[in-house]
Amino acid sequence: MKIASVRSYLMSCPLAQPVSFRFRGGEHTIVKRDAMFIRVETESGLIGYAPGPASERAHRIMDEVVAPFLVGRTLADPDALRVQFLQGPGTDAEAARVYCAAEIALYDIAGQARGVPVSELLGGRVRDRVRVYGSTGSYLTPDAHCEEAAALAETGFGAYKFSPAAGLEDDLAAVQQIREAAGPYFDLMVDAHTWWQMGDCNYSQEAIEELAGALASNNIAWLEEPLPPDHHEGYLRLKEKDLIPLASGKLAPDEHTLLKLIATQAVDYVQMDVCLDGGYAKARRVFAEIARQGLRFAFHSSGTALEAIAAAQLGVCWPALVVEWLEYPCYHARGGAGACPFPLATEILKEPLEIARGHLTVPRTPGLGVTVDLGVVERYPWIPGPWSYFRTDSPAETRPMTAERYGRWQRRTA
Repeated sequence: MKIASVRSYLMSCPLAQPVSFRFRGGEHTIVKRDAMFIRVETESGLIGYAPGPASERAHRIMDEVVAPFLVGRTLADPDALRVQFLQGPGTDAEAARVYCAAEIALYDIAGQARGVPVSELLGGRVRDRVRVYGSTGSYLTPDAHCEEAAALAETGFGAYKFSPAAGLEDDLAAVQQIREAAGPYFDLMVDAHTWWQMGDCNYSQEAIEELAGALASNNIAWLEEPLPPDHHEGYLRLKEKDLIPLASGKLAPDEHTLLKLIATQAVDYVQMDVCLDGGYAKARRVFAEIARQGLRFAFHSSGTALEAIAAAQLGVCWPALVVEWLEYPCYHARGGAGACPFPLATEILKEPLEIARGHLTVPRTPGLGVTVDLGVVERYPWIPGPWSYFRTDSPAETRPMTAERYGRWQRRTA
């Protein structure tokens, strides 16, 4: 089964008007949302798909490095091809990262050829469902967050992640209001990554510890990224106080840093964007370490439904005591929840994913078990330039954000 072609497609969803969200000490303005998917076709006509990093650099790597390597090769074992790539052009870290995203399409094809879902090629599933939580990533008013939580509950979600970033007292008041509105049985996750990205308004370690203690009475599932990703000493100090479950790892600059976070048991939930930061191979190594340390994993995802299902195919290969949660980004296109429209996120699949009673059911049909709608390429042509702008009052600066710049900037602020 030889590979005949490898292509990547960049797409953009422009907003009719930019949407701005205020946080303490600054403002985040979104002008569009971007996405990329990868299509691999064999000479026999089988086609596989994968989500990819939505950046022009990743697109160039696909065209100039990954595609020339794969085209003409026999696809029998995706793992063997990856080893060959990593020993050649994959010695470049960025090329390796992009290849590992494209590799998901190879697994999609291999599953179709063998008549089994991708999960069976990754060790075999131990369950059919994975818990999902809805997220939007916006800094909204407490009332707006309450409305989002209610909309998510109506569409089958049992959990909601939100980002309060208005100051210590206002953040606590917002969480208390959302908990009261959501009720005691709806899981809430607090994403605090902005707390250390406000410039001169950043929360101190002491303030974070005080706020974490106050949040504990609100039955929060976890407090996410309250400190920079490599501030392990700070996380350990917070963890030792045993105030509230902690989550981190999605911004770890490399696998070594992520494994150190696990080995030191500095958090309760380890996070990673599997589809965009190392693929199935890295995730399987990380999951094994998480299991050994008695921790839990939560998928980070901020892209499309294709990304969600690709991650879920791996998640069901592990028990919920190890891989507990899958993040599902929600936008206006789904049930009214979400502050920023991104219809491409769901339209990329011809059939919606099955989410009910707080779980996503993973198909047992061959490959990823979904059908990609190629029409999105024409409906959402690529628009070069930043997808958003992150401004701080002090120091007074505005940073344009692309997919590649965003990750580098967040890690640099550490």
